[in-house]
Amino acid sequence: MRKLDAFNHIWPVPFYEALKDAMGSMTDITRRSEAVPMIVDLDVRFRVMDQFDDYEQILSLASPPLELAGGPEISRKLSQIGSDSMAELCAKYPKRFPGFIATIAMNDLDGAVDEIDRAINDLGAVGIQLFTNVGGKPLDAPEFRPVFERMHELDKPIWVHPSRGAASADYATEDKSLYEIWWTFGWPYETAACQARLVWSKIMTDLPKLKFIFHHAGGIVPFNAGRVDAGWSQMGVRTSWADYSKLPGELGRPHGEIFRSFYADTASFGAVAPLECAQQFYGSEHLVFASDAPFDPEKGPMYIRETIRAIEAMDISDADRQMIFHGNLLRITGLG
Repeated sequence: MRKLDAFNHIWPVPFYEALKDAMGSMTDITRRSEAVPMIVDLDVRFRVMDQFDDYEQILSLASPPLELAGGPEISRKLSQIGSDSMAELCAKYPKRFPGFIATIAMNDLDGAVDEIDRAINDLGAVGIQLFTNVGGKPLDAPEFRPVFERMHELDKPIWVHPSRGAASADYATEDKSLYEIWWTFGWPYETAACQARLVWSKIMTDLPKLKFIFHHAGGIVPFNAGRVDAGWSQMGVRTSWADYSKLPGELGRPHGEIFRSFYADTASFGAVAPLECAQQFYGSEHLVFASDAPFDPEKGPMYIRETIRAIEAMDISDADRQMIFHGNLLRITGLG
């Protein structure tokens, strides 16, 4: 069965060189990326990919969010180099890389929409990648609305990657998150908070055709389905400083239905239970295969192998499995 990996990461060589020039030494999550040979080395990537039958990758840039690399001019340049480089790889190796997603610099508000048009209409990107926040600012901030309006017009999906670092402390009495909690539990929370902001800010009401693909099986949303559905049916009863009581009626449809209109991927580090939870919440038609390669202890192959194994272990039909492995992504990107 064809396996189309929707969310894996790469630094094409021209982008990697430009990123080093912009950032200097790598730290934290970027240092982690740099230490993985497959992130830059195509020969290593191809050897890993060849271990799996009928396996292809949709290319996406690895962290960091581009706005963390510098001001608008720097981040715009990095976005363009990244998209140009991935488009070249897709043209050179179409059977390995049938498509790519463009990472958009969200601190470049003057050029963001133009870069979306260039990447999708000129280079053939199948969608764009955003992060859950822009330098700490939520995606539902008004200045970002033109990006969503353009993607709504183009009817192409938006991949959303979590962004959170050690500066986001776990407790108010501390100034840093310890023990990498910011990554292990912070990223799934970020992913859930981003979905909530898109729902309750009414972006999904105003732009109902928007398609979002959330990383890591949708974060903590599926596990907290009861809190999302029944809990939020009482929106406003816990808040005295704002009146949320009318908000559910202003969404145009039940909030749980809007949450379930999002897509989630299968990057769960090989664990089956989160995938089953995500499948029950979003539905098989809103789940896409993604391995999060190459970030694993074996420098690439383990997460691919274990993610495939986890999907094959799910108690679903072969038709559902086919949708997850490739059908859903082909449908929403137009690659099919």
